[in-house]
Amino acid sequence: QVQLVESGGGLVQPGGSLRLSCAASGSIFSFDVMAWYRQAPGKQRDLVASRITLGRANYADSVKGRFTVSRDAAKNTMYLQMNNLKPEDTAVYYCYAARDSVAYWGQGTQVTVSS
Repeated sequence: QVQLVESGGGLVQPGGSLRLSCAASGSIFSFDVMAWYRQAPGKQRDLVASRITLGRANYADSVKGRFTVSRDAAKNTMYLQMNNLKPEDTAVYYCYAARDSVAYWGQGTQVTVSS
């Protein structure tokens, strides 16, 4: 059973930074793709950033230049470094992974950007 556990969310002022973590129950390189999604209240869940196992990361236009995806294979963890946060970044952030066409989701972590 694959488990993805996010952490690192919280309240931050505009212009601030947060780093989200997604800890997987197995090797992150066993997945075909890993990604971060977010869902604001009353809105659909949108893709923030994705990365196939041996490829480059791709980012939504709204976060390019501000967010960075990285991985630590030894810790089976994917990160989302978020800089210069804006109020419109407020959402629940979800970790996503897929293997052999089977999708897995974390429980989500709340990010609130407010002064």
